[in-house]
Amino acid sequence: MTAAEIAALEALGNTAEAWDKVSVAEDFQPAQLLQSHFEGVVEIGSGSRVVRSCVKNYRLGKRVTVESVTVLECRRRSSFGNGVGVATMNECGGRTVKIYDTMSAQIAYVMAVYRHRHQTLAALERMIDAYAGERSSTTGEVGDDSRITGARFIREVRIGRNVTIDGASALENGTLCDGVRIGVDVKAYDFIVAEGSVVDNGTTLERCFVGESCRMDKGFSAAESLFFANSHCENGEAAAIFAGPYTVSHHKSSLLIAGMFSFFNAGSGSNQSNHLFKSGAVHQAVHLRGCKFASGAYVMSPALEGAFTMIMGHHSYHHDTSALPFSYLIERDGHSRLMPGANLTSYGTVRDIEKWPARDRRTVERDVINFEEYTPYLTQAMLRAVETLHTLREQDPDAAEYSYNKTLIRAAALERGLQLYNKAIVASLGAMLDCGADDARYDGSGDWFDVAGQFITRREMERTLKAVDRGEITSTAALDNRFRVFAMHYDDYAHSWALQLYASLLGHRPTIEEFSDAVNAGRNAREAMRRMTDADRKRDESLDMAVGYGLDAATEEERIEDYCTVRGLERP
Repeated sequence: MTAAEIAALEALGNTAEAWDKVSVAEDFQPAQLLQSHFEGVVEIGSGSRVVRSCVKNYRLGKRVTVESVTVLECRRRSSFGNGVGVATMNECGGRTVKIYDTMSAQIAYVMAVYRHRHQTLAALERMIDAYAGERSSTTGEVGDDSRITGARFIREVRIGRNVTIDGASALENGTLCDGVRIGVDVKAYDFIVAEGSVVDNGTTLERCFVGESCRMDKGFSAAESLFFANSHCENGEAAAIFAGPYTVSHHKSSLLIAGMFSFFNAGSGSNQSNHLFKSGAVHQAVHLRGCKFASGAYVMSPALEGAFTMIMGHHSYHHDTSALPFSYLIERDGHSRLMPGANLTSYGTVRDIEKWPARDRRTVERDVINFEEYTPYLTQAMLRAVETLHTLREQDPDAAEYSYNKTLIRAAALERGLQLYNKAIVASLGAMLDCGADDARYDGSGDWFDVAGQFITRREMERTLKAVDRGEITSTAALDNRFRVFAMHYDDYAHSWALQLYASLLGHRPTIEEFSDAVNAGRNAREAMRRMTDADRKRDESLDMAVGYGLDAATEEERIEDYCTVRGLERP
């Protein structure tokens, strides 16, 4: 700056520790700075404004506004949250994940779940440490078109482009990626918030990663937790959780603790315990894709539920229902009772599966997410469920009730489960045969995993992690690319799996006629299952549910009119 510019700035109430350390764009005008103080190395981009704020060791991009900020400073060399260890899933730190600002759900899953692969974990941590080193600096950054107003303390925070910070209380040692919005009274320490996410209204984060297009709101508090794409948490609390895509908790009295969740919904008052007052907080629970807690549901860890299980009531016997997906787990007479496959008839399941892709707000799409309804992962689970139920029945064909992994299954529920699973298997098999192509390059045989939202074969997972071990994959970006390449050909892998399964059932490779029969049978089964779920929806829309409508109605017709109008239903 020229001496004249410095004089003009001081006349506007600005001060500096050393004006020669403050640099500005060529088109700088003194009126851009008002009643502000600058310390250390400060760079101010074209069109940026600083008003009544203190800025220390920061580089401000173009068209940045900093107004009424107590302090925006970088006091020391920082990696801005990159490399921070988060004790996810297990509060004692046995599954600690080092976070970084381009982390995907898939890599985080590997670091949290594959603790038995010491060489793989060591290689991944070296990659992340190197990346954190590259991101470290003694100068903070604010990206172009960002706006920071009314905030108090912002220290060692890298701020991306088009970020809004409005009234935050304290942000320390973190990264706010492009398009993030931080609202009033937010406090965050040792954190990363990914692209397009919102953290607002008194939310507190401590050692957390918030993935793309998430929302943390209304006083939600979280510590030692990872949240991935499109998760939405308000009011309640999270401690040491791995929240895969679409983890949702909206109620003040809900606690998510020491567990893994994805495509999950927590009802009001839902809760988990992660210790038995013996060895401390060492236990964990896993709630596989699509699980849902009803209001007041409670699970004592350790526990494991199959995909798309509805949990109702109090469960403290450490159940494992992973082999029986789409079930209801309910409490009755002090026991955990399982209704295998019952959720296959629920319209709520259909609604959930259909709403998730419609609510995808991402632009970067770093997390790989499979939204498909009919998949090898879920179909193999249902095949195992059929085998499990047959085994139980064969052990005592005349039993009225069966004991299974700390749960009880009534004989009638077992028979109903077999019917539902078999129908769903036919539906899934036909759908997968009807998608993708018969290409020998894509072998989908064997087991499939759900890796934090992505369906992938055990074979490909092992091949990928061995490539990490051998040093063939040397960066997290290259590892993410391997996951994305598999996802590009998911339909072909799923088709391969279904074709090999169908061939094993037939005892030979299916003929054209047999292939067509399977596709048609699948279509018919899907239509039949949709009729069941539509019937469930109609029950929910029936006039029996009109209780409390038409409070001041003079006639039954008016009451029904009120009910149909509010619910958006056609008159019966």
